[in-house]
Amino acid sequence: MPPYPLLLASSDLQFAPPRANAQTACMSHSPDDPEADRRALQIRLRKITGQLKGVEAMIEGDYECAEVLNQLVSARRAIKSLAEKIIHEHLEHCLTAPASSEQGKRQLREVAQMLKRYVE
Repeated sequence: MPPYPLLLASSDLQFAPPRANAQTACMSHSPDDPEADRRALQIRLRKITGQLKGVEAMIEGDYECAEVLNQLVSARRAIKSLAEKIIHEHLEHCLTAPASSEQGKRQLREVAQMLKRYVE
């Protein structure tokens, strides 16, 4: 086993299914083309996936550690940027007008929990 346990095969990745509740699971927010936002996020994610596959190839190709780490830093920044974009969109569009005071409190708890996980 190589000494790089951070890399996973794409078949090892598992994603949670989307939530049934559209109010808490909103993602696309462009009023003109709601699918445009989703496609843009998917493109960014594919680029990140490509970066990580490139890192895997670098490790298999016996590149210098500094070069591999430089690419990992780049991928980490791209992931951070993607997460920040999703957080921004969530805050701007998903939390605009809760139906009730209780729903507003629940949404704020969810955001606080999400941000707590993000900064860990």
